[in-house]
Amino acid sequence: VQVVESGGGLVEAGETLRLACVVSEIDSDEHAIAWFRQGPGKEREGLSCRSSKYGNSYYLNSVKGRFTISNDTAKNTVYLHMNSLKPEDTAVYYCALRARSALCSEYVPFYDYWGQGTQVSVSS
Repeated sequence: VQVVESGGGLVEAGETLRLACVVSEIDSDEHAIAWFRQGPGKEREGLSCRSSKYGNSYYLNSVKGRFTISNDTAKNTVYLHMNSLKPEDTAVYYCALRARSALCSEYVPFYDYWGQGTQVSVSS
């Protein structure tokens, strides 16, 4: 299984980015795909998750209302739409697959496969 993120870049504060996460194969009807980020000198933190059974979850108060998760099932792709970006959103953004459970979690150990990350930098 491969997980590949794309869409990161350098933007100014207030601008928008859309990240994409493509999963090469999903062989279970019960799975979850989540977005995390890791800022400089910080721990990896869960942002949002898309469950195959239970819908969407959002974990970080600082992104609620600004970030939205969506998916294209036919393309095995999950998106993270990021609006009104702030300098504190600067981080490497990771996508992760929980392959055999549809339960979302904001905790790193629950996920089986990870992408290499995509850098998002927001200037003030």
